[in-house]
Amino acid sequence: MQQPAPYPYRTTREDVRIAMPDGTRLAARLWLPVTDHPVPALLEHQPGGLGDTTAVRDAQRHPWYAGHGYASLRVDARGHGSSEGAPADPASPAGTADGLALLDWLTARPWSSGRAGAFGIGRGGTAALALAAHAPETLAAVVAVCADDRTAPLRDLAGAPLAAAVHGESAARLAAACRPPDPRYTGDGWRRLWLERLAALDPGAGDEGERIGLRAVRAAVLAFGGWADPQAGTVLRLVEELGGNARGILGPWPHEYPDEGLPPGPAIGFLQETLRWWDHWLRGADTGVLKEPALRSWMNESVPPATSYANRPGRWIGDESWPSPDVREVHYGLDDALRTAGTPSGERFVPVRSPQHTGIDAGAVRPLGGPADLPPDQREEDGRSVCFDSVPLPEPAEVLGTPSVRLRVRMDARHGQVAARLCDVAPDGSATLVSRGAAALAGGIGPVEVEIGLAAVAHAFPAGHRIRLALSSAYWPWLWPVVETGGFEVDPGGSALTLPVRHLAADAGSGPVSFDPPEQAAAPAELHTEPLTAHPERQAVHDVAAGEWRLQLARPEGAVVHPDGLAEEEHVLEAYRIRSDDPLSARARTDRTLRLERTDIGWDVTLQIRSEASCDAGHVTVRDHVRAFEGGDVVFERIWRRRLARGDR
Repeated sequence: MQQPAPYPYRTTREDVRIAMPDGTRLAARLWLPVTDHPVPALLEHQPGGLGDTTAVRDAQRHPWYAGHGYASLRVDARGHGSSEGAPADPASPAGTADGLALLDWLTARPWSSGRAGAFGIGRGGTAALALAAHAPETLAAVVAVCADDRTAPLRDLAGAPLAAAVHGESAARLAAACRPPDPRYTGDGWRRLWLERLAALDPGAGDEGERIGLRAVRAAVLAFGGWADPQAGTVLRLVEELGGNARGILGPWPHEYPDEGLPPGPAIGFLQETLRWWDHWLRGADTGVLKEPALRSWMNESVPPATSYANRPGRWIGDESWPSPDVREVHYGLDDALRTAGTPSGERFVPVRSPQHTGIDAGAVRPLGGPADLPPDQREEDGRSVCFDSVPLPEPAEVLGTPSVRLRVRMDARHGQVAARLCDVAPDGSATLVSRGAAALAGGIGPVEVEIGLAAVAHAFPAGHRIRLALSSAYWPWLWPVVETGGFEVDPGGSALTLPVRHLAADAGSGPVSFDPPEQAAAPAELHTEPLTAHPERQAVHDVAAGEWRLQLARPEGAVVHPDGLAEEEHVLEAYRIRSDDPLSARARTDRTLRLERTDIGWDVTLQIRSEASCDAGHVTVRDHVRAFEGGDVVFERIWRRRLARGDR
């Protein structure tokens, strides 16, 4: 990591508590440049704790911005970290109201120039977009990283109910809301705040949301995303809908900041790039940001399948507008350019009936840079699917954008689902996953047409490789299985894969796209200790006698001492199981234990959280169990049960 040159400004840091209109006080940390002149302000409004979960990340970014002349404020969302109140997502209506009040507070300070920007990653990035949709006059610019343009996490793909994404997200959200305030920052009132927070818990809160009204956005938006992250398509939608005052940067990255160096890389100078954005929109400086292409993206080269790449081979490309005139739709008919094998020539419809454990090699729902995040070789999954392959390509084909699939299907059952995977098949037969999507099916009335949008992607298919479309009737644990196991039949003559193919000469005459190397403020170190024993990060087990498949996901374990002395130890085990012939055997469970300790003041708290989910013909049943301990004594325990109507009914 490149160390910054001496900052133009000396900086100060102060912890503050900011009162919201209803009297709730939010915990915040403010970095300021030392100057007599008014300065613009930056707001990061995130769930998480200033002293623990984001302490190092905050110290890498906010002092850097302050050293370059910005007041930079990091705020714990309501009911998170050391903030008061009931837990609320910063992108929810309550969180957005807080964000507007925080903007008012910032721009009313005597040192403020009256202009502000907002930024964040994940839900924090979504919160910045939701704030911009209210078009406050003081908000001139936004930087959104791995953000969604929905106010709540996605619950289904075109009607097909998500399993792992919803279960994992819900369990993580519950765990974050259960964390106690830190007595170092809240004093003796921490216990009262914690018990009030626990009493207000609602595991189902925030499950419903809607798309952010982007047409109301007046702030200039710089959106970052990674092709390995499920939110990559948000960047394309933002650039398309917001027009000239929006720019997008899509790299090979996971759900992390682009300068962290987590695989897949390469990392870029995120802070320097965002400083150009802030300086243009908040200071009126000519930094050339509007001369940059509307979309700068990393074109992934074809690689052998692997669950991690330190640096994904490829190159940076630029498109002056999005949609780009250099990208055209190319249609591959499933009875023409793509063909399947093994179907009798007299049969018009091809049956698709997959075992229920199809999807076991899907990889992580939200890659975070771990060694087992990405999907392995897809040949086993392809064997559980029906595949339509092209001939070996006579020349390279570069895909940039959102592929789609149109299928003509029929089935006897009332409900079904289809998962579609786009793969790059090398001459040796290995299959690398490129993109995927899914949709619910409704049958019983003869053939119907279904459209499936696949995840946004940039990928270069080399000459000699094959394009493969793999269709399956199950995709566990990404999707809850449907009750009927008969699958569906597809008519190749009425079906096609559509790829957004970029012209091979699109870069001719264009200047190179490049970025500075990563640079961050020197952050205080955390002390990590490795466990004596550890679970594999991702482990699949097949019980042959029982016909059951089990998938176990373990977060890297160990203990950490944060820069301010807080000791934390967390163990997370996520498990999914299903029998190959029984869709209603699907089960999901997450067990999480968290211990926080400050030995200097005798503070010791532990959380035990279990989240479980199962399904029947019409519903998904969720059970959450929380136990909270102080010094070994139980101070709170509660069980919630929810019965949710399935999205495929």
